[in-house]
Amino acid sequence: MTKHITRAEAIQALRLTYGRKLDSETSMCRYAADHNVFCRGFNRFSDRELRGRFDWIADKESAMTRDTLEELVDRWQLARQEVSGLPIACDVQQREHDACRGWDDFSNDELSKFYAEAFKLEVDIA
Repeated sequence: MTKHITRAEAIQALRLTYGRKLDSETSMCRYAADHNVFCRGFNRFSDRELRGRFDWIADKESAMTRDTLEELVDRWQLARQEVSGLPIACDVQQREHDACRGWDDFSNDELSKFYAEAFKLEVDIA
């Protein structure tokens, strides 16, 4: 039998689970990219897309490597979390919409897949 949960419950469970895996040096975007989980973080964007989303960082140095850009964006995400008092980058991006739209980027079906990946449990999100 499939468990039924609300969207808010799914987000809170994912936020807490992934938040426990993060440290003060790693944003959710970096963690997701490094571990190929959740939305895949920085890896979900081509070089061009990532530079376009963070052109205000990338334009400062035209020869900036992707690794350097990701490192700077990771630090920026962590700083925004600290300033806003929000737990993970998904919460920051839901407000700021720089890299993505945070939790608003994901349909209930996508959240169900992320939930199953994280908890090895299929859920129906309504």
